[in-house]
Amino acid sequence: MVRRPMFRRGLLDAAPMSLGIVAWGVVAGVAMAKSDMGVPLAVLMSLLVYAGSAQIAALPLIAADAPIWVVWATTLCVCLRFMAFSFHYRPYFEHLPRGRRILLSYLMGDTSFALFIHRFPKPAHGQDHVDYFLGGSFITYGTWQVAIVTGIFAGHAIPPSWGLGFAGTMALLALTCTQLRSPSASVAALVAACAAVAAYALPLRLNIVVAIAAAIAFGVLARHARSLRGEGEA
Repeated sequence: MVRRPMFRRGLLDAAPMSLGIVAWGVVAGVAMAKSDMGVPLAVLMSLLVYAGSAQIAALPLIAADAPIWVVWATTLCVCLRFMAFSFHYRPYFEHLPRGRRILLSYLMGDTSFALFIHRFPKPAHGQDHVDYFLGGSFITYGTWQVAIVTGIFAGHAIPPSWGLGFAGTMALLALTCTQLRSPSASVAALVAACAAVAAYALPLRLNIVVAIAAAIAFGVLARHARSLRGEGEA
């Protein structure tokens, strides 16, 4: 795989994002360590879930002995973005067998998706999308697991004054800004942010669900408006 040009290209493109992934991974690991769930269970959760936002959303619910359906519903809402990722990935990977697509879906992440879509705005014949995806995912997945396991083992020794939570948040914000390549995407992000703040008082982090719904609603309305404008010009 290392000899393949697109795999190497994916490695090189993902490497600069490693610092932000490390910050966010250590934050998630520290949060898991301080939840008293135990090191073996925390490591197992990281390997199975591979979604920092979902892990952090589930931790306070688990600590509060919330019903399991509440934990599942919360993590499902937080991970709804992966359905959008899958929709965007489909034209690139639909030719692959279903089993292989399922395996690739495990490696989906925010960083790898941002890099992939930036590299391939549209499916292009002759491009080895799988190699590039695997190259980027190799860096992001490996960096994430090393960072979060480090945070789990060193959680109680890392003082809050280091500000890793802020660093991780800024890294995710920078990653989000790279995807705002059109006015409608920028406005949708602003709508989601306003909705999340306005609904912050809702329990069980439901403000995240409200933000997602608001952004999707704006996207649907914007697309409908563009189609009507196109028909009018025609």
